[in-house]
Amino acid sequence: MSIDEHKNLIRQQIYHTVIRAVTEISEDVKGLLESALEKEHSETAKSMLGSMLENLKIAKEMDKAVCQSPGYPTVYVSFGEENISPAIKSAVAEAIADATAKGYLRPSMVDPLTRKNSGDNTGKGVPNIEYEYVPEQKYIDVIVSFKGCGAELGNAMQIMTPAKLGENLAGLKRFILETALNAGGKPCPPYGIGIGIGGQMDVAAKLSRKAISVRRWDDVNPDPELAALEAELKDAINSLKLGAAGIGGDTSCLAVKIERAHTHTAIAPVAINFHCWVARRAGIRIYDDGRTEKIL
Repeated sequence: MSIDEHKNLIRQQIYHTVIRAVTEISEDVKGLLESALEKEHSETAKSMLGSMLENLKIAKEMDKAVCQSPGYPTVYVSFGEENISPAIKSAVAEAIADATAKGYLRPSMVDPLTRKNSGDNTGKGVPNIEYEYVPEQKYIDVIVSFKGCGAELGNAMQIMTPAKLGENLAGLKRFILETALNAGGKPCPPYGIGIGIGGQMDVAAKLSRKAISVRRWDDVNPDPELAALEAELKDAINSLKLGAAGIGGDTSCLAVKIERAHTHTAIAPVAINFHCWVARRAGIRIYDDGRTEKIL
């Protein structure tokens, strides 16, 4: 495959991935929504969950965005020694601008101070692209994540101390439950929650965003300690009975995903990151020979 053919392939695949991310939700999240509907006892919450699933069906049939809010775009790119393409950054920006021009995305990106809208959902630092080098990887993985900004209003962070984490992490768990309670219906429940622990402030925040954007919501953390904590926190948050759309019910949290990094002995930064039920994410794997594979 020539360099130009490879660039064109990347542009086409990223464009289709962007469109898929905003007109569908991934099968893992859809399955969790269906499961929540089956288990729900509140008639009001059942009606809300049913409407969400109907919304997905209509959006797919009509080739429209699932939600009117396009969310903030972050793209996760992993690559090996020889297969990173310089076309990716421009391809992502072009795909988002094209999708905006065709009506799939509402123009929502503005300068933070002047509030001037760029008109095409790009701008300084947008889309945000997180690159990860993976030695010996023979393909490029691209995961597009549009995270709703109503969900952002519930996010929280603390630079905790080891003492504040508490015995059996009681302080950490209290902080997370208080954050969920204070967020109420703002993050569009039933949501997923990413939790980043460690590093410094910036590292914990990036880990929390990545955890809930890249991992499948129905997976099990390979780290047994984190897997147990994720399950405990999900059950504890659902015991608050906030419910779908925050109107009461059995399921307000579909998934808790935790990532951690080593930190300084004096601190334990913790970031909490909500992802709304629409969970606009889609991923593609691109091999050097031109083969592609859906990964999310």
